[in-house]
Amino acid sequence: MIKIFKLVLIFTGLFSQISLLYSQQQLEIPKIKGEIKFDGVIDDECWQYIVPLMMVMHTPTFNNQPTEKSEVMLCYDNTYLYVGARLFDSNPSDMLISSKKRDESDVASEQLMLIFDSFNDKENGLGFATTPTGLRSDFTIYKDAMGMTDPTQGPFNMSWNTFWDVKTTKNDKGWFVEMRIPFSSLRFKDENGKIEMGLICVRQIAHKNEIDVFPAIPPNWGPSSAYRPSKAQEVVFEGLKSKKPFYIAPYAIGGYQMDNILNDAGTAYTLKKNPKLNAGLDVKYGLTNNLTLDLTFNTDFAQVEADNEQINLTRFSLFFPEKRTFFQERSSVFAFDFEEGSSLFYSRRIGLYEGEQVPIFGGARVTGMIGKWDMGFMDMQTQPINQRAGASNPLSSENFGILRLRRQVINENSYVGGIVTSRVGRDGSYNTAYGMDGIFKIWENDYLNIKVAQVMDKTFQNKMASLDPTSLYVSWNRMTQKGLGYDFTFSRSGKDFDPKVGFLTRNNYTFYNAGFGYGWIPGEASAVQDHGFRLMSMAYTDNFNNSLQTVETDLMYVINLKSGYGVMIALKNMFENVTDTFNFSSNAYVPTGKYKFNQIESHINSPMTNPLVVRTDFYGGSFYDGTRYSFGFEPSWNIGSTLQLGLSYNYNILHFSNRNQSFSGGVTGLKALVMFNTKLSISTFIQYNSAENSMLTNFRFRYNPREGNDFYIVFNEGRSTYRDIENPRLPLYNNRSILLKYTYTFTL
Repeated sequence: MIKIFKLVLIFTGLFSQISLLYSQQQLEIPKIKGEIKFDGVIDDECWQYIVPLMMVMHTPTFNNQPTEKSEVMLCYDNTYLYVGARLFDSNPSDMLISSKKRDESDVASEQLMLIFDSFNDKENGLGFATTPTGLRSDFTIYKDAMGMTDPTQGPFNMSWNTFWDVKTTKNDKGWFVEMRIPFSSLRFKDENGKIEMGLICVRQIAHKNEIDVFPAIPPNWGPSSAYRPSKAQEVVFEGLKSKKPFYIAPYAIGGYQMDNILNDAGTAYTLKKNPKLNAGLDVKYGLTNNLTLDLTFNTDFAQVEADNEQINLTRFSLFFPEKRTFFQERSSVFAFDFEEGSSLFYSRRIGLYEGEQVPIFGGARVTGMIGKWDMGFMDMQTQPINQRAGASNPLSSENFGILRLRRQVINENSYVGGIVTSRVGRDGSYNTAYGMDGIFKIWENDYLNIKVAQVMDKTFQNKMASLDPTSLYVSWNRMTQKGLGYDFTFSRSGKDFDPKVGFLTRNNYTFYNAGFGYGWIPGEASAVQDHGFRLMSMAYTDNFNNSLQTVETDLMYVINLKSGYGVMIALKNMFENVTDTFNFSSNAYVPTGKYKFNQIESHINSPMTNPLVVRTDFYGGSFYDGTRYSFGFEPSWNIGSTLQLGLSYNYNILHFSNRNQSFSGGVTGLKALVMFNTKLSISTFIQYNSAENSMLTNFRFRYNPREGNDFYIVFNEGRSTYRDIENPRLPLYNNRSILLKYTYTFTL
């Protein structure tokens, strides 16, 4: 593997003269003396002498003069970074003010957002956003905001939270903002008192469907263009000393859990009642200027929002995103991904097993910079479960570890790194994975991505020189939505490559992918924001006999209008070689065999700036040896800034006439969120899965008077809606719990 990376470095060196670092004039942020009256009224004397950022229109027409005036200013003292903004609006009564929810990302609103590439690594960012209601949204940006396709979510990890404050005011001229961000919440490299960061400022004028940005970043990379850390303006802070955070956050949890469990004879269900009383502790401490230590003891995630129910129409495992806060901070540091559906590290392997929660004794995480190396380390210890005699799915206590290192080479958008993961059980089992990777910027939009990894496991013949425990990945992408884009990928995974801390949908395969696209951004005179075609073909082959597993060819057209409407339509030709029968229900399945079929796929979304937003999805055509028609309908309604209602409805109809089989099933979800103010909210999420005849209810009450001080009341229930489907008759509910959790953070 070392030889491979030497060849990679030599190869990329040939292109280094094309990829020279561009020189960008740095912007010096002024340091102030005295105090700022933190009230959301931008009238302190110091603001009068600070030059506002020069913002330009990002969309609908890049580089035009913004339709409304924005004066966004930054300054700092020894403790805080301050942001002051006068956001004028010629028709303030038209302003769209949609939410008071912490970490809002699902609805459109007038918004001001500041993004800091605090380590100036041109890849990761920390975001702080607010609206006229004074809500706080903080998030991380990863992978340079590239590869993100969902415009409603963007390139954000909204689960990251930190300590900062915001005040807003409104009048007949617009709305006004003051942010106060402690430097201990940013973390950065301190080089002799000089701090260099990247800065992006984004203003969304929602009622005009307009986005203004500083610096002048073009929309050439799609909806995430304005949020790319590699395009940020470099700013400098002089004479600043890093503040080491030290937070201690104990929590207490109490409640009641009830589960209906089938008895050993299989003749009846027994109600098991478990009162729950627990406590734990989280600690955050700045080890150095650049390194942060997080400790967790007796970890509990009772307050985490429920997963979305899904109906699986594939023969592979479903992927669910991570929602637990402890695993979110700088989570991009730990990323080591291959093609879609394949990753060396998947944090949901920790504390979850066969759909069941596994208690965590505790763990530690260290993230930050060591010299020029971006570093992430995590170690977690879980408790044993199901240890009684005859219990199903027993699992011993396990230790999970991961170490990730990366650093820039050649230019500011190229990196090399390595990773090691381990999963060791008290029963003697072990699984260790290690790999090296590099991503190299060749031209302005062209990137070469190479990964090599191996797995060592107690149950395998561990041969380092063999391809059996090895995965190889090489891709060349031209990342742009304007003009010609393309991507070529080759990946190979051996039969013994099975990282137990990762996520794989397939085993012992070779993957090929080639795609070409061309996009247009018509300009000011057109009603079209952007549109383009894409042709993609990919194939999986079996390494055992070189037979085809899957082949898919797609022709896709995407169009986005300046009004906010978007349409995607794709024609798909597919081949599947099914070697094991898989089921949709007890009387509908796909038998082994080779299948060719064609489908059409389409997605339509209405403008996010409307109070009522609707997304529709459709899949139709042949499906293996039958037909498939799937419909999705997802409206959301914002009733002012106090109430949000959401409905999601997905229904699938499968018919296999030659075998006289059919399947129909769907998931209906109802969400309601009541926001009394920015500190107090109530949310409900009810899901009905007709294929599983189940209904899940999640209710959450949250009181968050300040960051780090949280009180939750959480009610969860799972029940069967068709109790006579099995013998013995199913109980009225499978499980039911009510939990109260309180966390208080001490700042030292």
